[in-house]
Amino acid sequence: MKNDLLFDFTVDKATKTVFITREFDAALSLVWDAFTTQEILDQWTAPSPWLSKTKYMNFEVGGKRFYAMVGPEGQERWSIQEYTSITPKTNFKMYNAFSDKDENPELPGSDWDYNFSEQNGKTKVSITIYNESFARLEKMIEMGFKEGFTMTLNNLEKLLGTLLQN
Repeated sequence: MKNDLLFDFTVDKATKTVFITREFDAALSLVWDAFTTQEILDQWTAPSPWLSKTKYMNFEVGGKRFYAMVGPEGQERWSIQEYTSITPKTNFKMYNAFSDKDENPELPGSDWDYNFSEQNGKTKVSITIYNESFARLEKMIEMGFKEGFTMTLNNLEKLLGTLLQN
């Protein structure tokens, strides 16, 4: 893995939007699978020492992923994601909300828009996260979203390196 890969994380409080762009030294199909396959998602989407545990995932328009971030003491922080649009290998959109263990969402939530492109063997993922409320954006920032999400993307980079060696 190379250290010259693009990474940008910008918060625009005026529009309640977070913009994330990250390059990976891997083919688009592998990166796409890492974002859309339950077994791979659970290997990288929690910042250490937390783990990701998906209860179920149905990656199709109208489908959902219901999962928890599980802490070292066994604490669980549940979220539900509903896929609203999928264009294979290039884009998917979802609505994300924190929830309780019984799938009752804590509103407001946020709209996530993922775009994937490949050039010269590197895959760029651009993520736009629009929050329904400024309060939710502030809560994300206070919870350490930037630091946690950066850790998860670094987890993915390491995982992709391992998968490419196999």
